[in-house]
Amino acid sequence: MSKLKVGVIGCGSIARHRHLPEYQLNAAVEIVAVCDIVPERAEEMATLYHATAFTDYQELLKSAEVDAISVCLPNYLHAPVSIAALNAGKHVLCEKPMATSKEEAEAMIAAAKANDKKLMIAHNQRFVASHQKAKEIIESGKLGKVYSFKTTFGHPGPEGWSVDGANSWFFKKEQAFIGAMGDLGVHKADLLRYLLGEFSEVGAFVETNAKQNTDVDDNAVCILRTADGVIGTLAASWAYVTGDDNSTTIYGEKGILKLESDPEYSLIEEYRNGESVYHKLGKIQTNEDGGQSKTHVIDHFVTSILENKEPLITGEEGKKSLEIILAALESYETKKIVSL
Repeated sequence: MSKLKVGVIGCGSIARHRHLPEYQLNAAVEIVAVCDIVPERAEEMATLYHATAFTDYQELLKSAEVDAISVCLPNYLHAPVSIAALNAGKHVLCEKPMATSKEEAEAMIAAAKANDKKLMIAHNQRFVASHQKAKEIIESGKLGKVYSFKTTFGHPGPEGWSVDGANSWFFKKEQAFIGAMGDLGVHKADLLRYLLGEFSEVGAFVETNAKQNTDVDDNAVCILRTADGVIGTLAASWAYVTGDDNSTTIYGEKGILKLESDPEYSLIEEYRNGESVYHKLGKIQTNEDGGQSKTHVIDHFVTSILENKEPLITGEEGKKSLEIILAALESYETKKIVSL
């Protein structure tokens, strides 16, 4: 069987740590093209992965050899580049948040439909073993009715992770559009929808109080309500100065689930009757593990193309998760609770 030929647009940290190494590990894939506006970066990755280097993504998209594209660019370029790739007949895996507005997200979805190509958004939280197990437990009824939740995603900030450090696009509003909420919060919005269903109302406080010389949010706390009345909080932060917190707690009628909150057990079930279950399910991926763990996003994208299946996180799914974050910003600006 001939291999799926892939191009990666943007050779920053997410491409280097996730997309390129994970495509390389997939036996069904051949990396044929890489693109970055910084020629040295494109050349470096091209040499490493035996691919052709481009500095103009439109030139890369003209290549008939490329079947699928990863869009690993600053947020404001996600929609235009994804749409151009879909219109060029390529399948697209786009980093999150998928777009900077609902309209952009809808245009991406329309382009995927019009060209009959896959569009997947790289929300990796759904592939984490503890999160999948929690969904199974919730759906089984073992927890009883779910009452509440709290989830957080924080780390010391992109300057330690981005290839450009403190000069990164993450801190530039015209390129990033949103800060910690787009970087981290949208992941948790997607996870909560995966676990608890759709949300109906959002309220938020959004601040820039931890980073200098930026006008994007670095600390946000949202209150969320699902369509059937489950309420809880979502925090996204670049101010967790000693390291990552990627934990979630689900509070139910018969017990609680603690996800990714214990260093040893990735999922702990605690019940009112005194019963506890401790699961070791493999570590959640962090930026620090040097690519030792797989996010499963790349493999899932590749499989969805090769087997012609709908990916788990379609454009529609990405848009719903984005809408929670957009509603949080609107809530903060208007000082009102926003209905979805």
